[in-house]
Amino acid sequence: MTALGKTAQGLRCFASDIAEGFFEITHNGFALVGLATVFCVITLTARPDLRQAGETKLMSWLLARQEAALGMPIQMDAIDRATAANPQDLPKQQAAVAYWLSKKYRVAPEPLSALVVAAYEIGERDKLDPTLILAVMAIESGFNPFAQSAVGAQGLMQVMTGVHKDKYENFGGKLAAFDPVTNLRVGVKVLQECIQRAGSLNAGLKFYVGAANLGDDGGYADKVMAEHARLKMVASGRAVPLPQAPVIRTLVPVDAVVPPAEEKIATVS
Repeated sequence: MTALGKTAQGLRCFASDIAEGFFEITHNGFALVGLATVFCVITLTARPDLRQAGETKLMSWLLARQEAALGMPIQMDAIDRATAANPQDLPKQQAAVAYWLSKKYRVAPEPLSALVVAAYEIGERDKLDPTLILAVMAIESGFNPFAQSAVGAQGLMQVMTGVHKDKYENFGGKLAAFDPVTNLRVGVKVLQECIQRAGSLNAGLKFYVGAANLGDDGGYADKVMAEHARLKMVASGRAVPLPQAPVIRTLVPVDAVVPPAEEKIATVS
């Protein structure tokens, strides 16, 4: 064999050894990866807490990268905190009321739709006309869930949060007064108590507005009943013109003006 042939044979042997070694290393590497994978699977199966922790860290890392790319926080559960509903998903009667109130009070129909649904549900449960509940909200706050009077009445139904803090305990505390649906529920409870104590709807409204011991309620009951009548017509399918939205009443709520003996009206359980 010539020197050139020997050199070529040596190169072939060298290449063959390299290929065999590479295959061996790769084979062993894949085997190690496979073993590691199996071990991880077994460990994660036996320790779901570790799996959950790993998933949480991975999701946090991915979320942080996405937030950095967008330049703003990402909170996919924010929609769960929104008081809103699609008015097109409401029954025809409720949708008509929601759209009418939306136009009159210049409030978005989506949050109003959620309030209309809540008013109908609460009204059916508590045997109170839902259009009356909505009328009280309209006159009290103009559907502003963050409204506050000079004497501390708060939210949609202008409930005296300090006086009715016991009613908010079942909803997590006084700050729930600014949750629209919670304020609605508490306000309806107070309104029911006032009506029961006064003996009639009109007298109950007088108690609710804080005019229990006054000769005149400033026209509050008439305003509520007029709005109630309009909403009943809207709900029945009749065309009702849109008058100018009334000015939010300025009378002191019942809890702020009645003497201690009468204050029980607003705190009866």
